[in-house]
Amino acid sequence: MHHAITSVEPMSDYKVLVSFNNGERGVLDMKPYLEFGVFRRLKDVEVFQRVRVAFDTIEWEVGVDLDPEFVYAKSLRIESATDLQR
Repeated sequence: MHHAITSVEPMSDYKVLVSFNNGERGVLDMKPYLEFGVFRRLKDVEVFQRVRVAFDTIEWEVGVDLDPEFVYAKSLRIESATDLQR
């Protein structure tokens, strides 16, 4: 199954809340990637907060995007808002 992202919300601490086309939701922590290549551009919190859905994945206006399968594989699945407290 091809996983597409249907919505994204920036969170604190370089995390994003993503919703997928299969109804699942997850939190992707981008901190581990911020020291590599183009991902350094996301260290500016204001830039990071401007994440958006583009086609079937997420992107930032500074020329950074992610493969939707990567986002799905690396996201921690959540069931409810209480899962976000962890």
